[in-house]
Amino acid sequence: MSADAPLAERLATVDAGIADAARAAGRDPGELTRIVVTKFHPASLVRELAALGVRDVGENRHQEAQAKAAETADLELSWHFVGQLQSNKARAVRRYARAIHSVDRDSLVDALAGPDHDPVDVFLEIDLSGQPGRGGADPADAERLAERVLGTAGIRLVGVMAVAPLGEEPRAAFARLRALSERVRSLAPDADRISAGMSGDYAEAILEGATHLRIGTAITGKRPDRG
Repeated sequence: MSADAPLAERLATVDAGIADAARAAGRDPGELTRIVVTKFHPASLVRELAALGVRDVGENRHQEAQAKAAETADLELSWHFVGQLQSNKARAVRRYARAIHSVDRDSLVDALAGPDHDPVDVFLEIDLSGQPGRGGADPADAERLAERVLGTAGIRLVGVMAVAPLGEEPRAAFARLRALSERVRSLAPDADRISAGMSGDYAEAILEGATHLRIGTAITGKRPDRG
C-alpha cells in the first residue's frame, strides 16, 4: 500500500493485517491493543485518528507527548509512553500517560512511585540485542526488576516490552520475549501483557503472544521533515 494512501485506508489495511495474523495464531483479534505511534506528527493527525475510532496513542518523547496530550485532552484518549524515559521526566509523564512501556532500571521505578489510589501501568522493557548502550533491562535482571516494581507504590506491573533487534529474525526475538513474560508471570500472574511488534513485524509478534502493538508509519505515513 502506498504511503500516500488516505489515513483511513492505511488504518484499515493495518487492522485487517492484525486480524489476519491473530487468526493465523488461533487468537481473537479483539484481545489485541493497537497503539498508533504519532512521533513527529501534529496533534491534528491525532484528531483525525480519533475521528476514525483510534483511542490508544503512543509517543516516544515526553515534550511532544505532553503537548499533544494537552491539545487533545477533550478526546479521552489513552496515551502510551513508548520511548526511553529519563528519571527526571518520570513524574511529568505519569500525569498524562495511561501506560509506560519503557521501565528498565531501578532509578526509573523509584521516580515513578506515586499514590496507591492512582497507579500507572508499566511494562518492563527488555533488551533483546545484548548490545551495550541499548535501552532495556538485561534479560537476566527481569525477575529482580519485576520485584522492585511490585514493591513500589503507585505503579502496576502489567507485562514486558521489547523491540526486535536489527538483523535478527523477529519471531525468534519475540519468542525469547514470550519466555521472559512467562518468567515474570511466575512472580506477578496478572502481568500477562506483551508489548511487541511495530509496522514491519507485528504479525510475527502476534504469533508469539503480543497483546500490545506499537505501530507508526504503516498507519501515519512518512514522518514530517523535522527541518
